[in-house]
Amino acid sequence: MNKPISYRDAGVDMDAGDALVERIKPLARRTLNAGVLAGIGGFGALYELPRGYREPVLVSGTDGVGTKLKLAFALDRHDTVGIDLVAMSVNDILVQGAKPLYFLDYFACGRLRVETAAAVVGGVAAGCEQAGCALIGGETAEMPGMYPDGEYDLAGFAVGIVEKSSILDGRSIEPGDVVLGLPSSGVHSNGFSLVRRILERAVGPENEWMQALNAMPLPADPAQRTLADALMAPTQIYVQPMLDVLAELPGAVKAMAHITGGGLVENLPRVLPEQLQAALRRNGWVRPAIFDWLQDAGAVADDEMHRVFNCGIGMCVVVAPSQSQAVIDRLTAAGQIASVIGSIRVRPQGEAATVITTGA
Repeated sequence: MNKPISYRDAGVDMDAGDALVERIKPLARRTLNAGVLAGIGGFGALYELPRGYREPVLVSGTDGVGTKLKLAFALDRHDTVGIDLVAMSVNDILVQGAKPLYFLDYFACGRLRVETAAAVVGGVAAGCEQAGCALIGGETAEMPGMYPDGEYDLAGFAVGIVEKSSILDGRSIEPGDVVLGLPSSGVHSNGFSLVRRILERAVGPENEWMQALNAMPLPADPAQRTLADALMAPTQIYVQPMLDVLAELPGAVKAMAHITGGGLVENLPRVLPEQLQAALRRNGWVRPAIFDWLQDAGAVADDEMHRVFNCGIGMCVVVAPSQSQAVIDRLTAAGQIASVIGSIRVRPQGEAATVITTGA
C-alpha cells in the first residue's frame, strides 16, 4: 500500500502559512484607520469611503519592486523592500492628488520562510504607516517549483480617493511655470538590472559582489554608508508632505510626476501638455553619491543615466511662479526638502519634452 501523500510532502507548509498570518496581524493592526470594516483574515477586505466628498473618485495603482529583490536575496536584507512596494504605488496615485486609503500586498515564494516573509510584510506595514493608509489585506502564495529556494516576488495594490474637481491632470500648466524637485532617497526601485550589471563589471560575479557590498564604503557619501546600504535604501514616500500642500494651498499645484522607470526625461512629459517642454538645470539639485559611483563604475552616458535612474529627484511638482516659494515653505515645514530645478516653456519643434542642461 502506498504511503499517503500530504500537502507538506508536495512542498506546501500550511502550518507555516498560518504562523505567518498570526505574525502579520499585529503589523496590519497598527495601520488601520476609520474606514476599515474588515481586514486581514476574511475572504475580502471591507472599506467604507470617508464622508465629506461631494464627487469622490477612486484612484488605484499597482506595482512591484523589480530586480532590486535580487539584491535583497543576495544580501539577505528583507526589511525594507516592503517599503519600496508601498512607495511605488502610493506615490503614483498621489500624482493625481489622491489620498491613499488602503493597500493590499501579494507575496509569492517557492518555500515559505516565516521569518523572511514577516520581515517583508513588516516593511509593507511600515510603508503604509508612512503613507497614512491601511494594510487591509493580501495574499501569501507558496508555490513549490515556481521560484528558486530563498527567492520570492512581490506585488502591491493601492487605492486612494480625490474630489473630482481636485484631480491633478496638468491641463493648466503654461509657459513660465516652475518645476520643483523633491529629493530621492537613492536609486529607489528602478534600474536594478543595470545596477547588477555594473556591479558585475566593477566588483565581479554575483558570488563576489554579494560578499563585498556590505563592506565596501560608498565614496563621497555624507552619511558614510556602505554600497549595500545606499543601494538598499527604501524608496521615499512623498504622500504626507504633499497632501499637506494640497490641503493648505488649494490650486497651487498644477501637476506632479513620480520619477520612476524612465527617469526625469520620460516621466515629466506624462503630465505636460504636448506643446510644452520642461527645461531642467542639472545644478538645481544635489545628485546623491550613489549615482556618481554607478556612472563612474559602469561608464554610463549622461543620457542613459537620466533615462534609467531618478538621479536624485524622486518627485517633480509643477506650480505657478507666484506659488513656488509658498509650496517650498509648506513642504519644508512638513520636513520635506524641495528646490526649484527648472521651468516650463514652449517646446521647440523637434526637441524632446524634457531637456536637462548643465548651465545656470
